[in-house]
Amino acid sequence: MSNSADSTSTGSRRFRPVRLLTAGVFALAGLIFWMSFNTAQGTDLRTDDSMLRLSDLIQERSHKNATLDESAAGVRSEVDALARRDNGGSDAENKRIAGLEKSAGTKPLTGGGLSVTLTDAPQGATARIPGVPEPQPNDLVIHQQDLQGVVNALWRGGAKGIRIMDQRLISTSAVRCVGNTLILQGRVYSPPYKVTAVGDRDALRKALDSTPSIQNYKQYVTAYGLGWKVDQHDAVTLPGYSGTVDLHYAKPAS
Repeated sequence: MSNSADSTSTGSRRFRPVRLLTAGVFALAGLIFWMSFNTAQGTDLRTDDSMLRLSDLIQERSHKNATLDESAAGVRSEVDALARRDNGGSDAENKRIAGLEKSAGTKPLTGGGLSVTLTDAPQGATARIPGVPEPQPNDLVIHQQDLQGVVNALWRGGAKGIRIMDQRLISTSAVRCVGNTLILQGRVYSPPYKVTAVGDRDALRKALDSTPSIQNYKQYVTAYGLGWKVDQHDAVTLPGYSGTVDLHYAKPAS
């Protein structure tokens, strides 16, 4: 009897994992059947509702940042005026400070210049010249490197100041694109993108025409219809930079 009981106990221990595995298989099968039933009822497994909510949130934050920038600019102007009034500096020192503010891009700048507008190709664009392959999606949109190429060319051409869309660039400005949108100093923009520079117009145009990355971009303009437009201005005013000038950087963990 003792041997029989031991055999029964051993058999129970031996088959228990199998029973658990069987139960797991049935549970997984039930989950699969439920998902199939749910899909058959019309559930969209690739819904973009979450992406739409994210896009709405980004646009909301962008508008909020724009409002805060305007408010900060007003406060900064008042602070600067009070500082100049109470600093006790000489006229020469105040003139030097004003010059530094102008070079830093925090004050408006007026002068002759030009603007460059870059636009995505028309929807459904195809090759426009013989022998060119049909475009891929990336061939038809403005990329970060295109905007950076324009900005770098204008600086190299002696620009005294540059504005992208409605924002003035300073030494710490970064031109970044995510997908088909530009993120500049906490605000989001969609094409067409307009870059405006104040400086010698001939020198600026020469710098644009001689830049290899822009020459490459113009090939896509010809082949697929990407937008490229250069306008000259006898007088244009760039706003002063209104965002924060504090530097943000990583620190080692203590």
